[in-house]
Amino acid sequence: MSMNDYADRISQAILAEESGIGAEWLAQLESITVRSSGAAREQLRAHCQQLLKAFAVATRSGELENIEHRSWDEVRDLLSEISATRAKAGSTPAETATLVFSLKQPLFARLRDVFETDADGLAIASWTVNTLIDKLGLYTIEVFQKTKDQIIVRQQQELLELSTPVVKLWNGILALPLIGTLDSARTQVVMENILQKIVDTGAIIAIIDITGVPTVDTLVAQHLMKTIAAARLMGADCIISGIRPQIAQTIVHLGVNLEDVITKATLADAFLVALERTGASIMIKNAA
Repeated sequence: MSMNDYADRISQAILAEESGIGAEWLAQLESITVRSSGAAREQLRAHCQQLLKAFAVATRSGELENIEHRSWDEVRDLLSEISATRAKAGSTPAETATLVFSLKQPLFARLRDVFETDADGLAIASWTVNTLIDKLGLYTIEVFQKTKDQIIVRQQQELLELSTPVVKLWNGILALPLIGTLDSARTQVVMENILQKIVDTGAIIAIIDITGVPTVDTLVAQHLMKTIAAARLMGADCIISGIRPQIAQTIVHLGVNLEDVITKATLADAFLVALERTGASIMIKNAA
């Protein structure tokens, strides 16, 4: 018997017992699924029905060893959609892969009936289906992980943007308080945020406060100078505040040239300088 013959008998067995296989598959999944809300069960039922029908159709092609074949396109598309949906909903890789792997038991039960008098045929069909489902399960995990990685990258980007707020202190004066390590990726976000804010507000002074930056090394200093240079190209001067004694010593030791950059110990001091340079002043009223 050729592989196409086995594929045809497997497909016929699934189509003939589709409702029974689907019911057993769904019952098995529901017994081990933590999420048991009505909406979750309905979604699970829909996924099982769609996958089972697509699986049966794909097996009729005779391509039972290559899930990259075009006959498996619909199955892969369904698995990609299911994996992505579950990844975004907070499911685990194990829970998602179980959706595929748990199909083995009801399928093997039907194969025993179909190949009842053909021991060799049952062994070949069982091994073929087992290997096939393993490949589909691994594909599901791969798609799930890719989706998770994309979510993590997006969240990291959002955190970077949230951790680099540009605040308008006064007309023409911006402040950028930095907290935490300043690496290349974050520097890019810092630069983009401050340049966009300069364009939006027409600011001429930008205060970069590094009080919350734990250490300043050569790389951090270079990042700061790049940001300052970019701001100047947009017509805004920068003031660096938050220069603590240990950071001042480090900068001197590193030989970083900040001679043409105004530096202040505190944000308040930097703000006063910025006010002077914009022609503004603060009036303090004496209490009556």
